[in-house]
Amino acid sequence: MSEHQEIFPSHENLPDVMVGIRDLCFNYGSSQALKHINLELKQNKVTAFIGPSGCGKSTLLRCINRMNDEIPGTRVTQGSIRVEGVDIYDRSVDVVKLRRDVGMVFQKSNPFPRSIYENVAFGLRMRGEKNKVVLDQVVEESLKDSALWDEVKDRLQESALGLSGGQQQRLCIARTIAVKPLVVLMDEPCSALDPIATAKVEELIYNLKKDYTFVVVTHNMQQASRVSDETAFFFMGELIEFSETRRIFSNPKLKKTEDYISGRFG
Repeated sequence: MSEHQEIFPSHENLPDVMVGIRDLCFNYGSSQALKHINLELKQNKVTAFIGPSGCGKSTLLRCINRMNDEIPGTRVTQGSIRVEGVDIYDRSVDVVKLRRDVGMVFQKSNPFPRSIYENVAFGLRMRGEKNKVVLDQVVEESLKDSALWDEVKDRLQESALGLSGGQQQRLCIARTIAVKPLVVLMDEPCSALDPIATAKVEELIYNLKKDYTFVVVTHNMQQASRVSDETAFFFMGELIEFSETRRIFSNPKLKKTEDYISGRFG
């Protein structure tokens, strides 16, 4: 059995629901940041999390790969998160392996201070892969999938820190997908990018969702409407409304959702 299969069942015959969140409550110390969240994130779809600053959307995102574990005093006080039906907060789950299956792209691109090649190969090397033919193939495939190969194929041994901001963010996407995760989390992935670089990342998300399930936190309403299939609106730690993106933006059920989308608050 591979390391991948030790955490989650086989990728074959995946359920429609990739991430199931049930009655989730989460605290920073004594402060409750998430209140009874119920949400189902579908396989091979892009789900956008929207809402004003401090509403809990990034907190929930970081719960899905347990990044909040790194913050002292935080805890899930109630409920569960299941990826492919497996409770990721069960004590038997290896968090390092979990984070390979639930990858994350951060707001600020964070390439490692090493070559472009080694950035992409990093996860495979950590998993014990030493075959150069395999590494070369995965690096090339991941850079092609991230629409970066043609720009860097002749400079793979150069430092990743020499890339532009948009290129660095696409490199981080390549590094994330090189280990073939089930889910890719993105926390404001375009907030530091110019419009051209933003468009390239948005196109990547659209093209890659056939292979991955995406969850994207964004403050940009236009971006949420462009890239996502479904949208969840959060306010003060609560999930207010969740539906198909086109309905959320054209005909929301709740006035609070309509007020936020129309810019009346937030």
